[in-house]
Amino acid sequence: MASDHNQPIIVLVRPQLGENIGKAARAMLNFGLTEMRIVNPRDGWPNPSAGPAASGADQVLDQAQIYETTADAVADCANIYATTVRKRGVTKPVVTPEKAAREVALQPGRSAILFGREASGLETDDVALARAILTVPINPEFGSLNLAQAVILCAYEWSKSQDLVQPTLEDHLPPAPQEELDGLVGHLERMLEPKGYFYPPDRVEVTRRTLRNVLTKPGWNHLEVRTLRGVLTHLDREDRDRS
Repeated sequence: MASDHNQPIIVLVRPQLGENIGKAARAMLNFGLTEMRIVNPRDGWPNPSAGPAASGADQVLDQAQIYETTADAVADCANIYATTVRKRGVTKPVVTPEKAAREVALQPGRSAILFGREASGLETDDVALARAILTVPINPEFGSLNLAQAVILCAYEWSKSQDLVQPTLEDHLPPAPQEELDGLVGHLERMLEPKGYFYPPDRVEVTRRTLRNVLTKPGWNHLEVRTLRGVLTHLDREDRDRS
């Protein structure tokens, strides 16, 4: 994980709703960003609506710094990106979140990404402070992203260069060994034989082979195999209890 000094600072400029500030904090922490700065929030700070919307990202909100102006919020930053779908008459380099993330990782000095108010985005004076405009290819007939969506796009691209762990890979169990699969197949066959499932006689081997293919195709892990065996044992016990 990169040091805090190398993380981009997320700057929310004149945000309107506490819920959106909380959702932005949640988006940040999902991808390892923790430093939020807020410029002149409409409803003041702290905002009671931000915490519930953050869904546990309280450390981002607790450490958030409040500023009167955008210039004050980025005074210590050498690399500033303004998120907007329009250039607003300002001639600056235009980069994607992916390119901005690469630059943040490589260039010296603190980096900040500016996000404007929900209703109208950044003002021209805010964009003028930036070294580059950060934008994404978007449907020209509907170019409206909410604040948290915009934050998560940038945070995700930055996270791709970090050592974040993908939880689904960490929790994934390996496939069950062949011995356990053979036990499952044999268990089911023993239950099916007295019920006349393997019929007619000249199709027995094909039917057994097809049944094995069905049961081995998914790549069950050992917990799944044990669960299925438990189901079969329970069904078999019920059959014996009724006989």
